[in-house]
Amino acid sequence: MDEQTPKKEGGSSRPSNHYIDNKEFYAAMIEWKKVVNAALENEEPKPPVTEYIGKCFLDIAEHLSYRPNFINYPYREEMIGDGIENCLMYASNFDPDKSKNPFSYFTQIIYFAFLRRIHKEKKQTYIKYRMIEATDIFGDVNRNLLDTGSVNENSSNPLADHFSLSEADIKKFTPKKRKKKTDESGNNK
Repeated sequence: MDEQTPKKEGGSSRPSNHYIDNKEFYAAMIEWKKVVNAALENEEPKPPVTEYIGKCFLDIAEHLSYRPNFINYPYREEMIGDGIENCLMYASNFDPDKSKNPFSYFTQIIYFAFLRRIHKEKKQTYIKYRMIEATDIFGDVNRNLLDTGSVNENSSNPLADHFSLSEADIKKFTPKKRKKKTDESGNNK
């Protein structure tokens, strides 16, 4: 936000909690949409977003990543990058006639980009877990994890604990077993 502190009605000068001025963001989106529409009419490529709009995307993504449900992920930077990328991809879909709240529109885009990144990363972690589990013939990895104290000795699955995978995560990513199709005589196809 600007260095200037907006004055509230009544003359008090208390700093605002908002890091983006939604009215200014909305006005910037309207101006940019006019340029985009003019470029499309002239069959020219879409112009890039303005520096101000890009800064708004970055600020929204960074502030959203500080929420308690996102802050502790080790791939937070990737989440922020995915959020900004999605905003840039879908910025031209913002319709000022339908909504006067671009902050909310782009916050939602970033939120769902974060969820998709978390899902991708958990799936990759599950794949690593399964690969190590498949090669751990005699339980050496689990013994080493317990010996080093990197997981709780009361753990039923030290390797899953090491990868921060819950039973629900493991169940979600484990492929479902397909039933074999049989023909009318009961033979497998």
